[in-house]
Amino acid sequence: MIAVRVQPRSRREEISAVRDGVVVVRVGAPPLDGRANDAVLRVLADWLGVRASNLTIVRGERSRDKLIEIEGLDQATVDEALADRQGRSR
Repeated sequence: MIAVRVQPRSRREEISAVRDGVVVVRVGAPPLDGRANDAVLRVLADWLGVRASNLTIVRGERSRDKLIEIEGLDQATVDEALADRQGRSR
């Protein structure tokens, strides 16, 4: 599981920061018809090196704050990626 804060309609699609264990994801798509959700899953999948189909929004489908489940990665691997990203964003 990974906690995410989404910033839709951004100029760039990226993982912008990790704040207190929450991944801040910027996407260019608007929050209409699930387009921002699809973009978030695509950006996270690329960052974690998995397919977007391995990611599922468990909570927050219509919110900026989401909880996403990642199939195929253990929690330790996800936590390591978070720690690595958090260290670079400081």
